[in-house]
Amino acid sequence: MSPREALQLAEEKELDLVLVTDKADPPVCRIIDYGKFKFEQEKKAKEAKKKQHTVEVKEVKMRYKIEKHDYDVRLNQAKRFLQDGDKVKATVMFRGREIQHSDMARDLLTRLADDLQEFAEVQQFPKQEGRNMMMLLAPKK
Repeated sequence: MSPREALQLAEEKELDLVLVTDKADPPVCRIIDYGKFKFEQEKKAKEAKKKQHTVEVKEVKMRYKIEKHDYDVRLNQAKRFLQDGDKVKATVMFRGREIQHSDMARDLLTRLADDLQEFAEVQQFPKQEGRNMMMLLAPKK
C-alpha cells in the first residue's frame, strides 16, 4: 500500500508506522506501538549481551625452581582457564641473583606450553621483562 494510506491507517488505530527494513523492495513497515517495539529491541540486545563471553587474561605465577606438585597445580589452573575461553599469562618471577638462570625459566615456560599443547597455542613466546619472564597462551579454536 502507499505510504500515505499506511500513515492514515496507523493514525486511525492510534499506533505508529515503523520502518522494519529498508533493504527490501518495497521497504517493509509495520503498524505497531513504537514504545513497545523499542523496549522489545532493547530487551533482545540485553539478552544477547548476557550470553556473550568476554575474554580475560588470567595469570599463573611461579618460580623457576618450582616443585613437581606445585607445577601440576599451575598446569591444571592454566588448563581450566583455557577451557573457559580465557587467555593465560604464565609468569616466572626472579629474586636477587636468580635472574642469571633465565635459561631455566625459559625451559620451564616451554615445558608448560608443551604440556598445554592440546588446549592452547602460544600467542607470545617467552620473553624477559625486568625481573620476570612471561609467555602468553591463547585457547585453541
